[in-house]
Amino acid sequence: MSIQWFPGHMNSAKKQAEEQMEFIDLVIEVLDARLPEASCNPLVDRMRQFRQRPVLKILNKIDLADPAATAAWKAYYDARPGVTAYPMTTKKPADVARIPALALSLAPHRGVPTKPLRIMIMGIPNVGKSTLMNALLKKRVAKVGDEPAVTKTQQKLYLDKHTVLVDTPGLMWPKIEMPSDGLMLAASHAIGTNALIEEEVAFFLGDILLERYPQLLTARYGFKTEGLDGIGVVEQVAARRGFRVRGGEFDVEKAAHVLLHDYRSGAIGRISLETPESRAARLEAHRIEKEEKERIAAEKAAAKAEEAARGKRGT
Repeated sequence: MSIQWFPGHMNSAKKQAEEQMEFIDLVIEVLDARLPEASCNPLVDRMRQFRQRPVLKILNKIDLADPAATAAWKAYYDARPGVTAYPMTTKKPADVARIPALALSLAPHRGVPTKPLRIMIMGIPNVGKSTLMNALLKKRVAKVGDEPAVTKTQQKLYLDKHTVLVDTPGLMWPKIEMPSDGLMLAASHAIGTNALIEEEVAFFLGDILLERYPQLLTARYGFKTEGLDGIGVVEQVAARRGFRVRGGEFDVEKAAHVLLHDYRSGAIGRISLETPESRAARLEAHRIEKEEKERIAAEKAAAKAEEAARGKRGT
């Protein structure tokens, strides 16, 4: 299943962000700590690198993520030039309070009345960007909701006399290359429900949980995981919760919704859908698959051209 989601207002948001980047000193990119690279918009990196702007990558929602995976991601990002990672949760005021000092350390030539530090806050939908804005300013200035793409317009706000914040709408990118990224984003509620089939997303999530956190599935739902696949996980959730449709079959739709809700809320436990190692493996597998498809397409094109040439020689 390939999931794509790029609502019309995001094209306008992209253009506005590109125009503003020239006048920005630092980018704060909010990521979902459970899937940092899948929730990292390649457009953001492209924009900031073109203008040579440093980035503070906020690994948000660490209260829902696997601590070991989060530590690995912090080390991964900190090793990259111009990048600093900060694991945190907007639920802790102390975590939020550290951000202004961290931001200033990345652009020490700014942050005075004559040269205020100009920060653009970016991220995909539903990673907690608006919640972070409200927490930084200690008042409600951005709409917050449990649905992606609540914020649709850019706004400029003053954190203090020395710091300007530019809030941008949640921004996706036009084409998600790896199907697994789309499924991780859908599982984590970063993609509108009209762009996905919930059962297929739950099957994908079930496969990851079986691979990485089988003990958490057993603890939450009470079934043994041996011999199951992602579909079996959803069916077992249906069996344990008594979800059945007329005729006695499992209500897979209802069970899929419960599994996704339990993951998103943290009810299953602290879960990360990717690590730097699993990301590298997925990228390599995607590269090999892409090269194979290109090889097959080239062979078909060559065969078609040869057939056309033979037809011309025959006439």
